[in-house]
Amino acid sequence: MKAFIQRILQKLLGYDSYLWYFTLYKLKALKYDKNENDFFHFLTLIKEDAIALDIGANLGLMSYHLAKNTKTTYAFEPMPNNIKVVEKVKAKYNLTNLHLFSNALGNENKRIQLVLPEVDGVKKQGLSHVVDDKMVEFNDGSFFETDCYKLDDVTAMKGLKVDAIKIDVENFEYEVFLGAENLLKTCKPIIYCELWDNQNREDCFQYLKGLGYETHVYEQGILHKIDSNPSHIQNFFFIPK
Repeated sequence: MKAFIQRILQKLLGYDSYLWYFTLYKLKALKYDKNENDFFHFLTLIKEDAIALDIGANLGLMSYHLAKNTKTTYAFEPMPNNIKVVEKVKAKYNLTNLHLFSNALGNENKRIQLVLPEVDGVKKQGLSHVVDDKMVEFNDGSFFETDCYKLDDVTAMKGLKVDAIKIDVENFEYEVFLGAENLLKTCKPIIYCELWDNQNREDCFQYLKGLGYETHVYEQGILHKIDSNPSHIQNFFFIPK
């Protein structure tokens, strides 16, 4: 039923208008969504004078809240339809401290391909991802090309000292972390990250552990350190020792 309604709305409104109205609804509803409790706890860990990154901003829902709770937020979203929505969110809510980048991030500076998956006739913007051998579940849809940069190069160019990172890039997190090694070593930002239960998760765990990070999860209102890989959890906090 949900897919049917989405398909009808996307056809009636047009895809871009659908995304905008969906975003306005989610901005009002997000704080009541129990699935986002982890993210709102992440916000409490960030100081007001912090510089934060939203990597994989999607429609800007979390960019909005980060910008409201930090000195400066930089959002990265390479999908063309999505970044238009983030720009509208920034303008509508006068988020002058929110700065947008339309490039992807990874471990190389190069051109890459992205896909906007389509499932049962519904465009799934939340599953948009880099076309990569590790991500094969949703490779039917519309394809785009964009620039990909190492985060170390972007932050060095801007002279940024980053305090917090939210990242959700659909199984491309490990490559983004590899391209941010200097930032992670020198700035030691706290990280909030969604990771599927697969090799990408294991790679991220081991890599960040090697950089002096400890893995935490938020359960029953408590943030606690873990040394295992809980398959029932997708959201993780990486906090430097």
